Amino acid sequence: MLAGVGTTWYTWLEQGRDVRPSAEVLSALADALRLDAAERRHIYLLNDRAPPEEARAAGPEHIDAPLRQMLESLERQPAYILGRRWDVLAWNRAATIVFGDYSKLIGDERNIMHMVFANEDHRRLLVDWDQIAPASLAMFRSDSARYAGDPEFERLIGNLKQSSAAFRKWWPKYEVREPFSGCKRLQHPVGGRLAFDYTSLSVGDPPTMRFVVFTPTGEEKTAAKLGKLLRGRKIDPDVKAPNAARRIDTNKSRRT
Repeated sequence: MLAGVGTTWYTWLEQGRDVRPSAEVLSALADALRLDAAERRHIYLLNDRAPPEEARAAGPEHIDAPLRQMLESLERQPAYILGRRWDVLAWNRAATIVFGDYSKLIGDERNIMHMVFANEDHRRLLVDWDQIAPASLAMFRSDSARYAGDPEFERLIGNLKQSSAAFRKWWPKYEVREPFSGCKRLQHPVGGRLAFDYTSLSVGDPPTMRFVVFTPTGEEKTAAKLGKLLRGRKIDPDVKAPNAARRIDTNKSRRT
């Protein structure tokens, strides 16, 4: 009665008969049975229906203790966790050594898109910026589509249009791309040329965050160089640290 379906039809559904409920009926049943998010997804999958898009996440993002411990346990793999807007929420010591100290960045400065397009030091760190930048923008557009109209996204995009000619040129192309793994080459100010294989994993519930891990490749003796960097100095970006994660002058960024 709560779901608005007949007893006989519902019995057939429980028996697994070929009654093919619509998405609307499944939603009504899920509401009547008070299913949680996981159970709601399961009832759709059991009936060969695509689960409806979950309500978009909002509010503060939380990284639970086990995930944070996993991040910190990667001693020789730079890694960080990105939020739904691609803000760097957490990072490990290796990431600080390679990319710089994210804790010294404020607001949008700690956003990956801002770093790629509006931070000149980070741009110099990326050897293949001409390929990385448009690919990153296409992946960001794909992720941001579910948050259309979100004021925080709109503000970030508006600021990037003002501060980066490249972003302003490429954003209207409406190119989208799914996240992928690949190789990223860096020109580290202390360690020299480094090369990492990187991968991105969706984490959280719902999985709106990304766990990004960089693994040294066999190229450029990256593992050995990274080992020396990790042993040779503390996490102090003011002593020969990468400039990529330092604060930049806003007026300067707007001229790029």
